[in-house]
Amino acid sequence: MAARTSPTERQRRLGAEVRRMRTSAGMSAEFAAGLLGVDRGKISNIESGIRAINPERLRTLACNCGYRDEKYVDALAEMAQPGRRGWWNRYRGSLPQGLLDIAELEANAVRMRAAYSMHVPGLLQTSDHALAVFRVVIPQLPQHEVALRLAHRVERQQVIEGDGASSFTAIVHEAALRMQFGGPKVARAQLDHLVKRSEQENITLKVMPFAAGAFPGAGQTVLYAEGPVEQLDTVQVDNTHGPEFLHAEGQLAKYRAHLDWMENIALSAGTSRDFICDIANNL
Repeated sequence: MAARTSPTERQRRLGAEVRRMRTSAGMSAEFAAGLLGVDRGKISNIESGIRAINPERLRTLACNCGYRDEKYVDALAEMAQPGRRGWWNRYRGSLPQGLLDIAELEANAVRMRAAYSMHVPGLLQTSDHALAVFRVVIPQLPQHEVALRLAHRVERQQVIEGDGASSFTAIVHEAALRMQFGGPKVARAQLDHLVKRSEQENITLKVMPFAAGAFPGAGQTVLYAEGPVEQLDTVQVDNTHGPEFLHAEGQLAKYRAHLDWMENIALSAGTSRDFICDIANNL
């Protein structure tokens, strides 16, 4: 298979799991190359996501590394299936790779939990609110870039709609609800939209009011995407330079505890809905 010039986050993750599998078994790259019938350099490229590994070779490696967790191996083999391109690939070359990686992560998540301190969840934003957000970035985006990001944002929201929609729990701080991106009219419409979305069976929206006090973390947006098995869970954290993806066992445990803490001190779903309505009515 040809080398990739720019592997996606999902491709890099598969490579990282291959490396973890090999090294945890004490298997050298040279031995793995001989086992799979490839040269030594291709093992390094597979583990960095530059080259693909087909499902059959992946299963051969897993067997020889002593992996007996069938669900985990099956999930990796599914990731290794060739020729599957999601809708986000239409934006390749037009939008930053990180935005496409977020869409792919959401599309493949079994369940999502997220915390937001200063922003409304992207999956729950109205178009007018999203436009207001995209217009205050530094450096300022040209209009065609704003339009591309808006189109991508709207398509991302398909993951929580219709049959087979993902389960999504969002913990939103009161500060985010009181931010008036686009002015009072846009903010009111956004709050009304949140209330409507929160009534969907697959969406749980919980508000953390100012009165809840302190909570862990730096206040950044955190998305915890559950994979088909726990070993393939991923945390995505927002930064000014772009999204960061984390999957080390210690990192996953830390952010699970982070979200548990916030969810425990947040208002119930029903009380949260009333809380949002009160803010909207006072705009």
